[in-house]
Amino acid sequence: MQAMNDQLIRSVLNRQPHPLLFGSVSGSHLYGFPSYDSDYDIRGAHILPLEKVVGLYTERETVEFKETVDDVEIDLVTHDIKKYFEMLLKRSGNVLEQIFSPMVHRETPYFDELREIAKGCITSNHGHAYRGYAQKIWKSFEKQKRIKPLLYVFRVLLSGLHLMETGEVESNIMRLTHRYRLPYLGDLIALKLQGSEDTLLEDLDLDFYGREYRRLVRKLDDARMASNLPEEPRGKPELHDLLIRLRMEYADRS
Repeated sequence: MQAMNDQLIRSVLNRQPHPLLFGSVSGSHLYGFPSYDSDYDIRGAHILPLEKVVGLYTERETVEFKETVDDVEIDLVTHDIKKYFEMLLKRSGNVLEQIFSPMVHRETPYFDELREIAKGCITSNHGHAYRGYAQKIWKSFEKQKRIKPLLYVFRVLLSGLHLMETGEVESNIMRLTHRYRLPYLGDLIALKLQGSEDTLLEDLDLDFYGREYRRLVRKLDDARMASNLPEEPRGKPELHDLLIRLRMEYADRS
């Protein structure tokens, strides 16, 4: 089944209209808790032709579409490299997780260079971004009481905490659960893996999860304050140089 899904992902990437710098798996498959009905989220960066970025007739920077093949839904979103590099410089945890995803389905020789540059773009201020994202998802969970947003809350907080403590990107909730010794998450993960994306949580101890949520928010705040990470990204000159080289090289190929 996995080999078939990989083939479907590659077929969708092949229909992307622009050359790809890279494309990787994001979403629940990256986070370690896909349900049987989870779609495949593919994210990455593409390279627009030179005439589409310097002329009067500009191209849309973002390409996105969904396709269902053999009951597998694939959700593809890629951004032009300029927009993508700008997002990387704006403390986007999602962009970091896409770049450092272990499930890369398309890459160019420049992708390893991008990963090296991205390491210098990790800042202590990413802690703010992870905290804000977790708060937003928690509000959604309080309204719907579904398992998916609850797991997302803890996954986001633990990923942010790990980033602040180690400077390394880790998106998989199973590994994060083991590192931070939170056995109660194992039961939630098992329930998510066995059920649907829309599984509702009945008889849930909301007080317990609320206390854990607030505890991890405080722990993330403390880790950000104690972090040795720089406050501002250091990779802008390198991204600028890479952007120009990619534009020029792919202009020569067109």
